[in-house]
Amino acid sequence: MAVTVKTMALIVSFFGFLSFILGVIAENKKPAAGTPVPGEGVVTCKFPADPTVALGYLSFAFLIVSTVAGCMSLFYPYKGKSVPQGVLFKRTSFLVFFNIAVFTTGLAATMLLWPTITEQMHLQRNVHNNLTYTCPTAKTGLLGGGAFLSLDSSLFWLIALMLADNAREDFMDEEVKGGELSSSAYATHTVCI
Repeated sequence: MAVTVKTMALIVSFFGFLSFILGVIAENKKPAAGTPVPGEGVVTCKFPADPTVALGYLSFAFLIVSTVAGCMSLFYPYKGKSVPQGVLFKRTSFLVFFNIAVFTTGLAATMLLWPTITEQMHLQRNVHNNLTYTCPTAKTGLLGGGAFLSLDSSLFWLIALMLADNAREDFMDEEVKGGELSSSAYATHTVCI
């Protein structure tokens, strides 16, 4: 089975949506706070069992899979014909959406990892010398925000893929004018190689 733009678009959107769903579930399952249990000069925090940390890391992993698939789909040689990267990046709209996709991916990764790591640290380091410690959990809303940014990221990768496909078609049309390589296509192709 040959890889097509449609197949790559489905892969990017599936993993982006999966990352979104897992991030939202992780946010909803996160407890508001733990229960402080006083001891001799220490407070031990007891947290209810919840899948927040595992779901947060899974959401991040699927964001990475969606991003790698999205980035690879832009430069993949469909039908055995590759297009120089310079041709794609000459298009202003492609360049803008590519940069937005990269930025939202980074922001989504930050907003998914920060509360997940913080929550894991709260669960592992649960003995405190401060007798007034209230056993907080990670900040509320960050995982949900990261989940929505993860979905946004995959949508921006899809827009960039659509723009790359348009640029690819234009390049191939220009390259095959009358069955021979046009001079402008040849110049672009040789400069980028």
